[in-house]
Formats: sequence, C-alpha cells, structure tokens
Amino acid sequence: MASFNTLARPYAKAAFEVASSANKLDAWSSMLALAAGVVSDPVFAERVRNPALTDERKAEDLLMVCEGYVDAEFANLVRTLAEHDRLPLIPVLAELYEQHKAEHDRSVSVEVESAFELTADQQQTLATALSKRLDRTVTPHVTINPSLIGGVLIRAGDLVIDGSVRGKLAKLAEALKS
Repeated sequence: MASFNTLARPYAKAAFEVASSANKLDAWSSMLALAAGVVSDPVFAERVRNPALTDERKAEDLLMVCEGYVDAEFANLVRTLAEHDRLPLIPVLAELYEQHKAEHDRSVSVEVESAFELTADQQQTLATALSKRLDRTVTPHVTINPSLIGGVLIRAGDLVIDGSVRGKLAKLAEALKS
C-alpha cells in the first residue's frame, strides 16, 4: 500500500489551494490541527477503523467533535476523506499543509540543539544569520542537549549544520582513523 505521505499529498495540496484562494491559511491550519488531534486520539482512531460504521457516520462524528471550530469547506474535505477511507491521513495531511503554508510564507521552522541555554539576543542573532543563509524567515525552536559539550546543532528540513564540540570531535576521530 502507498505511504501515508503519498496518499495525503494531493489532499494537502487541494486544502492549501482552497485556503489560499479564500485567504484563510491560518484558519485552515487551526482546523487541520484540531482534526489531526482528534483523529490521533486512540479512542477516536479505533472508531474510525470500525467497519460497522458508515463513512458518513465517521465524518459526522469527527465534525461533531470539531463543531464550532470548522467551516463548511473544511467539512467537505472531511466528508471526502471519509468517503475514500482516508480519515487516518489527517495528521499527515496537516503536516504537509503546513509545509505548503511555510513555502508560501517563505518561512521555516528550525530545530536548534544547544549545549547550554541561549539568551534571547543569541537566538535572535542565530535566527538573523539563518534567515540570510536560507532566504526565509526563520523561527528557531531551541532545546538543550548537554551531550553536545558546546556549540549548536541546527536542523532546517534537509539541512543540518553541526557546530557542536561533539560533532567536531567525531570528525577529528574519523580523520585520525583514516
């Protein structure tokens, strides 16, 4: 069977196009995040897999849980997904949608691992430097990892910048083995 990413990709693209044309990118982000949370709940996930329930019932159950937080266009997406037995794809669809939105906004979320706590000024300096390098608005998400010894490890999509002491020691050890 095809991977969830492959199956979710056309739905994410369609959702992005609908949201973009209606100028509701942020609203759709919120609706998809909510639906993804509901579908990821183990109790609801079991209900979605229940063959005794009709596709319409599954869609209506999800829409009932999300009532007041979703619009008619989003409800149509949910019904279409249910009709094709694709409700479990919603978390992946939401992730792919966010990628489309980030590309549209020319922004990127960057994971930064640091050996020590970074000050607000250091985070801002790092974000500014990365923004120039990536030609995007950067939102850093900093986590502390003492095993790095010193420096930082940055992940932005496929790009990895290892400026950690641990990484430099590993490169030195590899060079000495050669």
